[in-house]
Amino acid sequence: MSTSAPTRPRAPKRRSPGWVPNQHGAWAMLAAPLLVGILASRPAAVLGPLTAFWFAGYFAFFAVGLWLKSRRKARYFPPVRAYAVISAVLGVVTLVLDPGLARWAPLFLLPLGVGLVASATRTERSLVSGLATATGSCLMAVVAYDAGGGTDWSRIWIIAAVLAAYFGGTVVYVKTMIRERDSRAHYLLSVTWHALSTLAMLVVSWPLVAVFALLTARAALFPRRAMTPKTVGLIEIAATIAVALGALAA
Repeated sequence: MSTSAPTRPRAPKRRSPGWVPNQHGAWAMLAAPLLVGILASRPAAVLGPLTAFWFAGYFAFFAVGLWLKSRRKARYFPPVRAYAVISAVLGVVTLVLDPGLARWAPLFLLPLGVGLVASATRTERSLVSGLATATGSCLMAVVAYDAGGGTDWSRIWIIAAVLAAYFGGTVVYVKTMIRERDSRAHYLLSVTWHALSTLAMLVVSWPLVAVFALLTARAALFPRRAMTPKTVGLIEIAATIAVALGALAA
């Protein structure tokens, strides 16, 4: 009779981290400017590869950030390699279809650099990093508009500015709801940002003035209430839709 101990089943091999971004609030910031830029222009063949490149690029950015934050540990590198290759291929396809889009690349260098340095120094949740990411995301509205053959540059830059005012304010506001709930400085910055943005909308459109006035009230009143992150996120989805529609109608 055998007396050997029964072998234990092997635990399933864990997938290396960095494959799926876990920053749920980033999805609206990623998708809204792209979609607004597309809707403000016209259908074009390049918009499909451009959209795929934009999302693959975000996956690569997230993976690289996590790899840098880990002090470049080997187990964090597989998604970096995979998403870098995918992004490169999609980028080439996009530029083959519309080489002129390459002119926008330099505008993304600063936001990209700030974000990666923040990851390397483990300050990726800082206000500066968040605002840089928001700025880079909103620039995509202009790129998508150009890809769709848009020519009214004053209009699309105003749209991008409206989106930047909203998402920049949201970066500060969300901090007052969760991580910086007890910070008086963040609260005052959030309310001031939204109030000034409301005044700026006076030169854009009255519907946007109304939307940003409501956002200012949200920034002033909601931090005093207890809300789950899910509730905060759902409110922001509605706010994003309202701002996007207002910007397109302006």
